[in-house]
Amino acid sequence: MLLKRLAIPLAIGVVVVAIAVIVILAGTKNNHLQLDTRVIKVRTGALDENSSAAILDFRVTDNSDIPFMVGSVDVKLVKADGSEIDGQVISSADIKLLLQYNRFLGEQYNPVMIVRDKIAPHATLDRMVAARFDLAQKDLDAARTIRLILHDVDGPDFTTDYKLHSAM
Repeated sequence: MLLKRLAIPLAIGVVVVAIAVIVILAGTKNNHLQLDTRVIKVRTGALDENSSAAILDFRVTDNSDIPFMVGSVDVKLVKADGSEIDGQVISSADIKLLLQYNRFLGEQYNPVMIVRDKIAPHATLDRMVAARFDLAQKDLDAARTIRLILHDVDGPDFTTDYKLHSAM
């Protein structure tokens, strides 16, 4: 008897709590930083017989309601055996020199992503980054993946992998 009288109020209570949870989750959906990053093009070239460079042109979109501010940028190379090699990110001023003295790498199509770059909520930017690797050109081209990691100043990291053409 008591169970029958409590069943309806209990069911109503469960429904009210479920609706409240859905409303709260829907209301905070875009309050978590979400970046959509896509590497558009990777250009590589030998700097000497034991080192090479990779230039990544990429598009990044902030899909959230809060801005993203770059704390740092990392570039890693994933070799065919799965091991990773850290690239030495090249500064904005040095990229101009890199492209000037290594014409085979092409032109600068996009601004360089630098520390403190800000991406407004729901905005899309095209940027570039360059990294030097202590690898011969043939070893860089034999790698499986190049990985771009964007670090927020006070938030999460966002990683994007780009499969290199030689790994297909």
